[in-house]
Amino acid sequence: MIITTLPEVPGYRIVKVLGVVKGNTVRATHLGKDFLAGLRQLVGGELKEYTEMLSNARAESERRMMEEAARLGANAVVNVRFVSGNITQNSAEILAYGTAVVVEPEQPA
Repeated sequence: MIITTLPEVPGYRIVKVLGVVKGNTVRATHLGKDFLAGLRQLVGGELKEYTEMLSNARAESERRMMEEAARLGANAVVNVRFVSGNITQNSAEILAYGTAVVVEPEQPA
């Protein structure tokens, strides 16, 4: 499955547009990790617990988006975007979305 933030796939032509596909997940931090992140806020620096949580959430939402695209018969997703938002004080939703398409290699001129 080809995934790109571009509106097209270089070297390929879109032969069929299958529609918008999406994948999302809502993640909450572990109480212990919240405590560690709170302590780290006092001295500054990266909140690694949250970075890891959001990285895992992005990967999961992307995987779910690709699964939906595959069910439609796509071999690529173009115009991929990620959106995040807070659900509660200690949880966040990550949404990945794009357009599922079927692409074929361009024929040499």
